[in-house]
Amino acid sequence: MKKVFFLAIVVVAVVVMEVSPKAEGLNCSPVELSPCLGAITSSSPPSSTCCQKVREQRPCLCDYLKNPSLKNYVNSPGSRRVASSCGVPFPTC
Repeated sequence: MKKVFFLAIVVVAVVVMEVSPKAEGLNCSPVELSPCLGAITSSSPPSSTCCQKVREQRPCLCDYLKNPSLKNYVNSPGSRRVASSCGVPFPTC
């Protein structure tokens, strides 16, 4: 019985490590993109801090696009313009 329990824990740990595609230490939080709010909602150019955050959050963008609460914001013309201005290709998920 102990062997089965141990084996189950090992299998779960392996699955969790395989399913998590994010880089270690990456904080996927749309709040991290708050320095971009002004550039997204107006025609002002994004700041260097905004561009840094967009580059950091790039691995998370597909997850944001899949989230019904975030999709419209992330997929907005302003967000696409900011990503382009920062040299970050918009994801095709």
